[in-house]
Amino acid sequence: MDIPGKVAVITGAGSGIGEAVALELVRRGIKAVALVDQVNGVSHLAESIDQFTHKHAQTVAYVGDVTDEAFRRQVYDEVTSRWGVPRICVPAAGITRDSLAAKIDRETGKAQLYPLEDFRRVLEINLLAPIYWALEMVGRIAEDRHTRGQGRWLPEEHIQGTVVLIGSVSSRGNKGQISYAATKAGLEGAAATLTLEAMYHGVRCGVIHPGYTDTPMVHALGDDFIQQRILPHTQLGRLIRPEEIADAICFMIGNSAVSGELWADAGWAPSA
Repeated sequence: MDIPGKVAVITGAGSGIGEAVALELVRRGIKAVALVDQVNGVSHLAESIDQFTHKHAQTVAYVGDVTDEAFRRQVYDEVTSRWGVPRICVPAAGITRDSLAAKIDRETGKAQLYPLEDFRRVLEINLLAPIYWALEMVGRIAEDRHTRGQGRWLPEEHIQGTVVLIGSVSSRGNKGQISYAATKAGLEGAAATLTLEAMYHGVRCGVIHPGYTDTPMVHALGDDFIQQRILPHTQLGRLIRPEEIADAICFMIGNSAVSGELWADAGWAPSA
């Protein structure tokens, strides 16, 4: 699937991997990209891209809650009316709410379980939201094909769209991340199923599993954790750069023979 001339939707585009993907798509000739995040920083990114590219790559910033169905539809409606149906979706928005699954309160002797409200929030943002941002694009492509009198996608046609979901090395299990790990593992099953269904409309779906990347989310873990628990166990001896993950995502988009899951983990694996 060629990136030049396409329209993309990226959530979590205000920082980290989402921002890096947006910049890499622009570098590779994307026609237009919707930058979605809950913070205003995404507006500054859109302005800087417009200034740098002299608007050769069209950008529009949307600030809102990625779990809001009306907001999601608004983004797709406006982007489609301006530039046509999006063909690339990278729903990169995500959060962590790390804590042990069960721990003993030393004063009371009672077990404290992981907060249910935290699990639900992580589930909404990390699992349900990316799936439905992806489904929205698949649905729009299916509708567009139907209006053109096209049914089942045929191999002689060009790929109609590509979804890349953001997994994590934590999907294999990681201490203190029961909600985060569960959502990232859940994306694997969703992508495997969507791959089987969406190809009817010519849409591919895959998952990239980044290792610990130089993002605000990782730095929130603290420098001691990074120095002791991450860097000694990687092949690179450093955090992965967001642009390295973005390059891998564009590889998944551009090479139609790539399917399933791609691990970009720098050799890190959860410890026992």
